[in-house]
Amino acid sequence: MNHHSRFAACLFALLVLLTPAVRADITLPALLTDHLVLQQQTTVALWGWAAPGEVVTVTAGWQPQPVKTTADAQGNWLVRVPTTKAGGPYSLTIQGRNQLVIHDVLLGEVWLCSGQSNMNFPVAKGSSKWMTGVRNEAEVVPKATYPAIRMFTVAQKVADEPQRDVQGSWVVCSPQTVGAFSAVAYFFGQEIHAKLGVPVGLIHSSWGGTPAESWTRQDVLAQNPELSPILTRYELGLTQRPAYETALAAWKAEKAANPASKAPKPAEPLSATSNKSPYKLYNGMIRGLEPYTLRGVIWYQGESNAERAWQYRTLLPALIASWRQDWQQPALPFYFVQIAPHKGQNPEIREAQLLTMQQVPYTGMVVTTDVGDSLDIHPRNKQTVGHRLALWALSHDYGQKKLAYSGPIYQRMRVAKGKATLQFDHAAGLLAQGGPLREFTIAGSDSVFRPAQAVIEGGAVVVWSDAVPQPVAVRFGWRKSPMPNLFNAAGLPASPFRTDAWPTPTQGKR
Repeated sequence: MNHHSRFAACLFALLVLLTPAVRADITLPALLTDHLVLQQQTTVALWGWAAPGEVVTVTAGWQPQPVKTTADAQGNWLVRVPTTKAGGPYSLTIQGRNQLVIHDVLLGEVWLCSGQSNMNFPVAKGSSKWMTGVRNEAEVVPKATYPAIRMFTVAQKVADEPQRDVQGSWVVCSPQTVGAFSAVAYFFGQEIHAKLGVPVGLIHSSWGGTPAESWTRQDVLAQNPELSPILTRYELGLTQRPAYETALAAWKAEKAANPASKAPKPAEPLSATSNKSPYKLYNGMIRGLEPYTLRGVIWYQGESNAERAWQYRTLLPALIASWRQDWQQPALPFYFVQIAPHKGQNPEIREAQLLTMQQVPYTGMVVTTDVGDSLDIHPRNKQTVGHRLALWALSHDYGQKKLAYSGPIYQRMRVAKGKATLQFDHAAGLLAQGGPLREFTIAGSDSVFRPAQAVIEGGAVVVWSDAVPQPVAVRFGWRKSPMPNLFNAAGLPASPFRTDAWPTPTQGKR
C-alpha cells in the first residue's frame, strides 16, 4: 500500500470514529412491560418500532419457536404469537439491533375497563381527587393481595391526533397498589380471578365527566347523520371562543361592580383542550392500546349524555362497533352498567342503554336501581356493580351457562278486561322485595300516566288502575330516582322500561 492509500485509509477510519453511529433501537409500547398479562389460548398481537427494514425476533417463554418479522418503511412492526393456557411467569425477549426482555409475564384473561367517573372511582378514599372510597373500604384494601391480578391505568390525555402509545405501567395487585385503581374494574377482575383461578389483566382507561363522543373515533361521528351535529357544534364553539372570553370578562366585571346582578353567566363552548371534546380521548387514551388482544370490555358511562339520551341510542352502538372494528374482534364482548337512580339522570338514558343491550350482539347490561343514591352520582357500592358485570362474563365467556346473570327484562304486554299482563325474560322466581310492587304507572290513549297497582301472577306481572279502564301503555321505574322492587329469584333487579313509543323530551336533541 503506497503512502497515499495509507493516508486515505487512516482518514476513513478517523471519520468513522468521529461520526455518531446511526441506529434505531427497538422500542415497545407502554403495555409491553414487566408484569403484563396476555390473553391465554389465542393469538396475541405484539408490536413496537424499529429502524425501517430491521428484522425483529420475538421469543416467548411458553413456546419453543421464535417469531420473526421485518419493520415496515415507517419503522412499525407487529407479530402474532400463539398463547397457551393460563400460567406463568414467563419472559418475552425482543431482539433486533438491541435486545429487550420483558419479565414476569402471565397468560390469563385481559379486560379493558373504560368510561367516566363511576369507572374512575377508586377503591380507597384520598386517591387523586376522590374524598371517599368504596363501601367497606377498610375491609377490602387489606385483603387485596392478589399477585396474579395485574392492573394498568392509562394516563389521562386529550389529543388532537391519534396517538401511537399511552402512558402507564403494569402493577401487581396488593394492598399498597389497589387503592388508587378503579373500584368497578377491581371487583370485576377479582371475581373473575376467584371463580376461574387464572391470572387477570385489567386495563383501566377512564375520565370523569366525559361524554361517549369523547371516546369515539372522529370519522365515526362524521359519517353518521345522527352524530355529525356533535362535531358541527364543537367546531362552531371553537370559532366562538374569543367572543365568549370577551363576554365572560364583561360578566365578571359586572358582578364585581354589582354583586346583586342577576345577569346569566355566558355559556362556555368546548375548548380544543377539553376532555369533553369529541374524539380527543379516543385519540389520547384508546388508540394507543390497539391492538393489544382483549377478552372483552366493561364500560360505565352515560351520565354526561343524559341530556341527549335519544342520540345515545345511536352513539353507544356506534362506539361499540368501531372499537370492535379497531381491535379486529367483531364479537368482542362489551358489558356496561345502566345509570343508577339520581336526581340529575332521566329515565331515557336508561332506556337507551337497555335498547343497546337488546339490539347489539355480544353486549350485556347491569341494572343498578337497588344500589344507587339519588343525591350522589357516585354511589359507593361498587362491589355489587363489579359482581354483576362478572356474572355476564362468567355466563357468556367462561362457560357457566346455568348462572343467572340478568334481572327481569320486559318482553311483551297483553291487555284484557282493563288489566295489562306483562311477560319478562330472566323471570324465574319473580318477587317483590320489601312489600307490594312499586314504580308501575299505566296510561290510556290520552297518554297520561297514573299510579298503578301491580301483582305477580304465574310468572307475570299484572298491572291496573281504576282510573284507567282501557289501558294501552305501562311504564316501570320511569323517573329520575325510582325505587323499584321487582327482582328475580337470583336477587337481580328488573330494568326500568316502557311499553309505549310516545315522544320523549330528548327526542331530536343532537
